[in-house]
Amino acid sequence: MAGTTGTPGTPRVLRAMNDRAALDLLLEHGPLSRTRIGKLTGLSKPTASQLLARLEAAGLVRATGTSEGRPGPSAQLYAVDPAAAHAAGLDVTPARIRAAVADITGRTVGEYELPTPGRRPSGPVVRQVTDALDGAVKAAGLARGDVHRLVIGTPGAFDPGTGRLRYASHLPGWHSPTLLDELAAALPMPVEYENDVNLVALAEQRLGAARGHRDFVLLWNQEGLGAALVLGGRLHRGWTGGAGEVGFLPVPGTPLVRQVTRANSGGYQELAGSQALPALARELGVEDPPTGPPAEAAAELVARAADHATGPHRTFLAAYATRLATGLAALVSVLDPELVVLSGTSLTAGGEVLRALVQAELEELAASRPRLVVGDVHEHPVLRGALESALASTRDEVFDTSR
Repeated sequence: MAGTTGTPGTPRVLRAMNDRAALDLLLEHGPLSRTRIGKLTGLSKPTASQLLARLEAAGLVRATGTSEGRPGPSAQLYAVDPAAAHAAGLDVTPARIRAAVADITGRTVGEYELPTPGRRPSGPVVRQVTDALDGAVKAAGLARGDVHRLVIGTPGAFDPGTGRLRYASHLPGWHSPTLLDELAAALPMPVEYENDVNLVALAEQRLGAARGHRDFVLLWNQEGLGAALVLGGRLHRGWTGGAGEVGFLPVPGTPLVRQVTRANSGGYQELAGSQALPALARELGVEDPPTGPPAEAAAELVARAADHATGPHRTFLAAYATRLATGLAALVSVLDPELVVLSGTSLTAGGEVLRALVQAELEELAASRPRLVVGDVHEHPVLRGALESALASTRDEVFDTSR
């Protein structure tokens, strides 16, 4: 178990392992009786009783009522105490910062959204982060010091060598070489940073379409086009954190984009990104394609097209599927994943219709044939991934009873 101290096999370590197993079962199954915990863990009734008493005294579990509707006497039920710890997540885009706080069971207890419009930051980034976090903390009825850990999801990635944010020139104010130190000084809890698409993959791996899969690619298309690579159950981030920045990938069908970091775009982004879809629709005869913010307009356009069996809308959707498969074929040829998850509103809006078209095209363009699925985590997937990441580390710390 992560964080366990002591000599393996000693009573202290074995008790801690049993404690963690019981806590994980309570998180997975909800309230359980002593007898049920004993059966699921293989512990005797006396040992299960001692375990529950120990966890209750530590503030990790609480009695929640009794079982009803079964033959025989009712049994006391136990559940993880939601107040044992809290974790927070932030989802950062150029337009806003969305924050949430979850209790140790994973239930979201407070949310807040801070608008950050414009090309210039509306205030110091440190203040934006603390204001967004404090808004969610206040909504949860907590204080900032009650949060055990914070995970911040951003476009791009912070270079582990320099501490600078890379691959996200469109995120104003986040490129100072001292930013991470300033945030560390301002926040009283451990803070981790992760690429936004990587967090979506984490959410899908733990809660959604990629559950049970150790090797998969998640393709994301919303404000930007990117990918997350999960190999052997772990995120592959690359040397500078840039693994999965596939929007910069040169692909056939569009002119080469040079100095891609300055342009904050690349061939695959220009070919299949949200901003390219209205022009493609007009070119193929779709009348009055939606206007507005690129991601919203693209999602509406794709949803409309998926509802049409024939005509320009279906021609547009087939062309979009070919563009998506063109970039995916390069990823699949190199990584050979067992699964590809399609996520982001410009993909999920097409549902099964778009998925099937991309699958058919990919089978023509790539030698290996992974299964394609549509992502299952629809509500704020970046934020949900940030919370799941923060909760995993928090549970490792708080559930370690060997100390």
